[in-house]
Amino acid sequence: MSVQATENSVVQRYPLIARLNRPYIDGAFVDALGDETFARVTPVNGQPLPSVASCSDADVDRAVASARRAFESSDWRRRSPRDRKRVLQRLSALMLEHKDELAALLTADMGKPIAAATWEVEYSAEVFEWFGESVDHLFGEVAPLGHDAHATITREPIGVAAAVTPWNFPLLMPSVKLAPALASGNTVVLKPAEQSPLAALRLAELGTEAGLPDGVLNVITGLGETAGKALALHMDVDALGFTGSTSVGRLIMKYAAESNLKKVSLELGGKSPSLVLADANDHEMVAVKTAEAIFGNTGQMCDSSSRLVVHESIADSVIDQLNTVARRWQPLDPFDPDSVMGPVVDKSQYDRVLGYLDVGRAEGAQVVSGGNATMVETGGFYIEPTVLRNVTNDMRVAREEIFGPVLSVITFSDEEEGLRIANDTNYGLAATVWTNDIRKAHRMARELRAGAVLVNGDELFDVTLPHGGYKESGIGRDYSHYAFDNWTQLKATYINLA
Repeated sequence: MSVQATENSVVQRYPLIARLNRPYIDGAFVDALGDETFARVTPVNGQPLPSVASCSDADVDRAVASARRAFESSDWRRRSPRDRKRVLQRLSALMLEHKDELAALLTADMGKPIAAATWEVEYSAEVFEWFGESVDHLFGEVAPLGHDAHATITREPIGVAAAVTPWNFPLLMPSVKLAPALASGNTVVLKPAEQSPLAALRLAELGTEAGLPDGVLNVITGLGETAGKALALHMDVDALGFTGSTSVGRLIMKYAAESNLKKVSLELGGKSPSLVLADANDHEMVAVKTAEAIFGNTGQMCDSSSRLVVHESIADSVIDQLNTVARRWQPLDPFDPDSVMGPVVDKSQYDRVLGYLDVGRAEGAQVVSGGNATMVETGGFYIEPTVLRNVTNDMRVAREEIFGPVLSVITFSDEEEGLRIANDTNYGLAATVWTNDIRKAHRMARELRAGAVLVNGDELFDVTLPHGGYKESGIGRDYSHYAFDNWTQLKATYINLA
């Protein structure tokens, strides 16, 4: 399958890409203080993209200083919540106005199908709209102290906030950090993943256009081990939100402890189970929703349903349906409006996923669908949607986060065994249970150790619902009004009336 962008360079088609290559500090794009850059290619066809500045500790210092000045001297934190709401809602409107442009940046950067990229832009705009609307609905409290005293409990912005975000949702993941942080009155330094910085840089520019004062939103481009580490260690960063791997999350906590004990929120890895009980009789729907949850975004989601834990009596039927559904998820040129699955993000991830497929075969898993690289003639990083059966829960493909379009099917003989297998993981980000018995649905949802449980499948992404994990899947919650906890602190004010 040829890829259109092979003959018509992605950069030629979207010249905006060429200028989004420097950090955004104090309301403008600026040259980095050093000459270091990092090379990039688009996963669409392996063609080079313009190099981007690899920011140093000195650049991070400059961005944090800009954010600190803005926090202390600009009126952003002192504005009424309603005034901050208006700015964020203007930013939301600008995102929609530039929807096609932002979607193209997502596709060029990490290969997201253009239809999915458009959805990501629309939903990211909704996140800014929702948090802007929500901030003036947060009320303080009055403590019950009696007649001789009056005490209030109020939320205040924490100060200079930092966000380090991953490449799998290059606009949405920054949005779910920035929207509540900015709405609360904080100033922010964002470091997007080096694989996908384009949309975040354009977002900062749109933020200035929407009315964010200079220095309120800064974007640092660079590598995790340099710029990201410098943010986590910085003594003048008051809070840091990170989404990414559990291994890096541990480092973030370590750096916070070694510096100023900054507040940390972490949304980390997952090995999410989809538990299918014997009475779940709509096997086609199980297959359709499972495919969406593991092949959507090319499996590059922390909460992908990567383990299908299915009762042995219906396993063959469900797998047959999965084989049929998987054919609809074959990769296409992500700029094709009909594409539902594109490439993985880069060569490193490509090799990682293919390596896990080799590991799974060696462990005894049977490939019943996919299992190979595809579209290799394009130069892009495409892998077939893959279903593995005969997997046991002690195999590496069942225990380790692959972050690719690979589903492991594990069977069980009774419900307690199924529940035990589902919970037998170091992670606890999400889970799904399939059953026609409402009593079983409630019991299983209560017993599954995960931050979100879906009953009979649907959609995890809703801004009104908290999102975060148990166990090694993280600390804190994004989305919903609970996200304000990551970016605010509580103040008790006591007034003696005696």
